[in-house]
Amino acid sequence: MEAAVITGPICRAARALVEVSRTRLAENSDVDKEVIEMFERGIHVPDSETIAALRSALEEFGATFIPEEGSQGAGVRLKFSRSVTKRLGNLENEGGVAAKDDVP
Repeated sequence: MEAAVITGPICRAARALVEVSRTRLAENSDVDKEVIEMFERGIHVPDSETIAALRSALEEFGATFIPEEGSQGAGVRLKFSRSVTKRLGNLENEGGVAAKDDVP
C-alpha cells in the first residue's frame, strides 16, 4: 500500500479532527506556524521533510491518513473511534486523581 499524500487541505482537516491548533502543531512538529498556514491555505508547498514532520506530529495526535484508492480520493480520519477514545479516557481516570509517580 502506498503512503497517503498530504495536501494543505488534508493537513487542515487532520488538525480539525484531532482538535489541535496551528501553534500546538508547530510546537510538536518543529515546523514554523507560518509555514503551516501557507501550506494549509495552498499558498506554498513545503519540502518533503517538512511534510513528513507534520504528518508524524498529526499521527501522534491521533490522525490516520488514507491513501487515494482508485476513484476514491485521499483523506484523513481519527485513529481511534469515539467509543474507544471514551473507554481509554475512563481507564485513565480510574483510581482517582493522578499523582506524581516519583518513587523515593
